[in-house]
Amino acid sequence: MKQYLGRKKVLRIYIDNSDTHEGKPLWQYLVHQSKAEGLSGATVFKGVAGIGAHSELHTFEVWALSQTLPVIIEIIETEEKIMAFLEAHDAAIEEGLITLHDAQVLKYKKRHQ
Repeated sequence: MKQYLGRKKVLRIYIDNSDTHEGKPLWQYLVHQSKAEGLSGATVFKGVAGIGAHSELHTFEVWALSQTLPVIIEIIETEEKIMAFLEAHDAAIEEGLITLHDAQVLKYKKRHQ
């Protein structure tokens, strides 16, 4: 697990749960691609509210038939792998916000099976 320790980058992709790629949820496509391309991991967070690219409030409403909620995909990896991933899947992300931050990975533990 030492290969995951040290200076890494945190990629965050902010999209909506209604965004799709090839008929599937975009978040699902990006997570599957991250695994297929050998990235160290990806996590998807679903927000309860957010203001999107068009300054529209997206929030959970009990009576609404469909819910548009913010989704964040977070990947911690080397900058080189992140940039290659983004370049390969740029066309799939039609609208959203992408950020990149520094991170220091102190521990990465995995249970043995």
